[in-house]
Amino acid sequence: VERMITTMKISGIVCAFLLLEATSAFAPTKTNLNHHLTIMRSTSSANTCPKTGNPLPNLPIPDPLLSLTPGTWAYDTMSRRVNEDILQRTYEENEDAFNSPSFATALERFNKLRSELDDAANTKLRHVQFESTDGRSADVVATEEAEWKSIMQPYIDNGDTWLSAPWLVTEFYAYRRLIEALGYYDKSNSDTFMYDPFLVAKRAGLLSSVNSAENMLEKIVSLPNTKEGVALAAAFALWGNKMDLSIWPADSENASLDVFVNILNAADENLLHDDTDLLTERCEVLRERGDGKIDIIVDNAGFELVTDLALADHLIASGVAQVVTFQLKGHPTFVSDALEKDLLETVEHYSSLDPEKYPNAHAAGLRWQKYLDEGKWVCHEDNFWCQPNAMWEMPNPLRADLKERCDLAFVKGDANYRRLLGDRYWDYSAPFQDVVGCYFPCPVCSLRTLKAEVGCGMDEKQVERAKGLDDEWMVNGRFGVVQVGTGAE
Repeated sequence: VERMITTMKISGIVCAFLLLEATSAFAPTKTNLNHHLTIMRSTSSANTCPKTGNPLPNLPIPDPLLSLTPGTWAYDTMSRRVNEDILQRTYEENEDAFNSPSFATALERFNKLRSELDDAANTKLRHVQFESTDGRSADVVATEEAEWKSIMQPYIDNGDTWLSAPWLVTEFYAYRRLIEALGYYDKSNSDTFMYDPFLVAKRAGLLSSVNSAENMLEKIVSLPNTKEGVALAAAFALWGNKMDLSIWPADSENASLDVFVNILNAADENLLHDDTDLLTERCEVLRERGDGKIDIIVDNAGFELVTDLALADHLIASGVAQVVTFQLKGHPTFVSDALEKDLLETVEHYSSLDPEKYPNAHAAGLRWQKYLDEGKWVCHEDNFWCQPNAMWEMPNPLRADLKERCDLAFVKGDANYRRLLGDRYWDYSAPFQDVVGCYFPCPVCSLRTLKAEVGCGMDEKQVERAKGLDDEWMVNGRFGVVQVGTGAE
């Protein structure tokens, strides 16, 4: 363990990064830009969000990313990847169900959605539609319907298409439209009701996670109850974000390999910013206090979720946290994003593993189940985590809970990070504290590997180094960051 920790320190391992350079090739097209600035950009002079009254970033809020420029990840995602890669794979993984009689309406609507995306540049957006047979409570349905109407109305009024509206909006919208198409909330159809179209992919990720996790979990239980222990646990959770099923589907070939070891071995050249010292100092305060309440805003199921559980395990076992709350998605989205049921299934699967073949993973599963039973781990789903609003537009009930209860929130993954920044073209040198830490409701630590053309807080030399190492450094998850902010006062 000491050798590992030393290696981590030398490499600079727990990262804080946010690379990205908004070169002219990725600058937003001027078409419709003034309109989107009116919709999405608030004046910084008042420093409060007009929609919610929440604090805003300290710096003037820049332009949003659109999907109009060929050659950008945003353009490729909305003009091709969502339809041809993600929805096509979703169909293939659910082909029997989708072609059954009970899915006839769902398949028709699914194909209509794909047709829209096939002509994304010309297809205008519409409102999300809600079933009269929605199985949720009337209040929950009314709240979500109002939220999505508020999100989409300006772009519908403007006649925006899948490409001309901001990328963050259309990408989240695509997954909510998929939920609509499948009749996910339609209680009148027991086959489509709560049917998770990404279950096959997520279960494959869960099954393939065990070999890498077995080695990692052996190390987690040996970590010291010190700053160094927290640093290493956070490093595991950071690089677990590289295992994103929407980009790297789990398969039988990599299921038997200790893939994670290769990622950690390459970490010395992949870490581009490191606020680990700030993170561990905060954790030491909570350890000394003895009643820390920490949230993990979860990203992906599969191996990344296992690394989140390992981090939470160490935080509880080392005394940093008395309770860890997992903030989870309210419905299936972004292929591998985790719901409460995915977390519970992960714990159950690990606790049921063969203790002779996977002693560390099995023991971890038993510990995790005990944490859940004792209330030391808490799961909380919220539809806010499935929506494209910037996090400075967080609704007041959720924001108030984090502000009053949470001592530190880990924000995991790229989609969550994009929302921290409002998916906008911040200067890469803009300090994370002035962009995020100043408005977030509690102290915040972002653990992110880069998979989108957005970022802040990066040194110019680090950006140039990353560009020299990899032409796709902004989007392929090779590089990572650990960034810490104080939270709003």
